[in-house]
Amino acid sequence: MSKQNLVEIIAAKAGLSKADATRALDAALEGIESGLKKEGKVTLVGFGTFKVTKRAARTGRNPLTGGTLNIPARNAVSFKAGSKLKDSVN
Repeated sequence: MSKQNLVEIIAAKAGLSKADATRALDAALEGIESGLKKEGKVTLVGFGTFKVTKRAARTGRNPLTGGTLNIPARNAVSFKAGSKLKDSVN
């Protein structure tokens, strides 16, 4: 599903114009991003939890040359689905 498809669903379900639905979706995504930056975790009860995890530096392999390369440490975002989301997909 693309962002445009999601906007159309939001517009239909909430009775909004597509422009308003796009602004609402963008605001929600910005809120999640802001929460991850400030607190490192965003929980949407029944939907799931977004969490910032630290990935350690490691050694990788270039698939073209076979040579080794160093992959630096970084922060990554993980998502764990909530029980309602899991049940609705099954």
